[in-house]
Amino acid sequence: MFNSVTLEVAIGVVAVFILVSIICAAVREGIESWLKTRAAYLEQGIREILNDREGIGLAKHIYEHPLIFGLFPGGYAPGTDIKRPSIFAKGNDLPSYIPSRNFAVALMDIAARGPATDAVSSDPNSPVISLETLRSNVMNLDNQFVQRALLSAIDSAQGSLDQAQANIEKWYDSTMDRVSGWYKRSTQYIIFFIGLFVAVVLNVNTITIADYLYRNDAERAALASWAESKSKQSPDAVLSGYSAAKDDLQALNLPIGLELVSVRNDKGEYDPFKFVALAFGWLLTAFAATLGAPFWFDVLNKLMVVRSTVKPHEKSPEEGSEDRQQKKNNGVLQVLPGGRQEQQPRALHVHNEPTPMNIRDAESDVDGCDVAIVDITSDDQLPPAEGGVA
Repeated sequence: MFNSVTLEVAIGVVAVFILVSIICAAVREGIESWLKTRAAYLEQGIREILNDREGIGLAKHIYEHPLIFGLFPGGYAPGTDIKRPSIFAKGNDLPSYIPSRNFAVALMDIAARGPATDAVSSDPNSPVISLETLRSNVMNLDNQFVQRALLSAIDSAQGSLDQAQANIEKWYDSTMDRVSGWYKRSTQYIIFFIGLFVAVVLNVNTITIADYLYRNDAERAALASWAESKSKQSPDAVLSGYSAAKDDLQALNLPIGLELVSVRNDKGEYDPFKFVALAFGWLLTAFAATLGAPFWFDVLNKLMVVRSTVKPHEKSPEEGSEDRQQKKNNGVLQVLPGGRQEQQPRALHVHNEPTPMNIRDAESDVDGCDVAIVDITSDDQLPPAEGGVA
């Protein structure tokens, strides 16, 4: 079981992980706002769901539909990656998010009225979107894979247009789940390298920090107290703010900074073991950053719960009951040959009480006095009588 020292060291390390994760996430968002990689991954997902790898067919019609075109400035330009965007792919001005309802209605509108936005498709007398219209005009999609998917959505709708739209939305959402997985993995790769860069530049070494906290009681207690105050705040207040996280990390009295990096021993010679430990500590910090600040904030709260149960137990150990203390003291210390002492149980003093004798006199049944006789005095033991009749 962890003691309070180990718990406070773990709390301090987790607090550092939270701050580093916030810094890395902020840097990642800055890169994302410049590259718009999320939009590139979304565009790739749209091309895959519509079986339009090059983005010159139905995917282009979807992005140029008024329900989608209004979500981003400029025109649609398909990405250059055919299979999957790179981790630093640029999304240009494409939208980073398309609601499933917009996609479903745009697809049904293209199937019912055609892909072009002109006077015919915009005329009030144009075909109304219905299950019959969708089925009869499904060839407007000019994509056999999507045509079959749309017919399946219509057939399973059981005559309800709303259900057909819901089926298309679920189809779209299932593909977007895959896109989210792609983007999440690419984000973890990027954050790992960002975390490694931050760990090296600021010398945030997990092993060094843990060893420092273990050896310095005052700094360990101060950092644990700071982490406890943060755990009582809302996650939004703690996990937001690059500047605040950077200031907190620098304000903590921890062994961070490149000026503290040394790979030489006491003799001034190069020590490969120190270099390995240094690199391993940096890698641990970078890996911790990939898990994200919300994950470490949840771990911090759990450690605080454990600390609240361990700390009072160490401050106020359980005392034995009075009966145990009496049993412990109920003995005599005996000195044996050789100076060895041994505690012997005390002898119990037993008071011998006279045992009543159940003797009845001859007149007990007459006068109703059934009295137990304790001692019987014989006639020889009686004192001689004085006076009386001569």
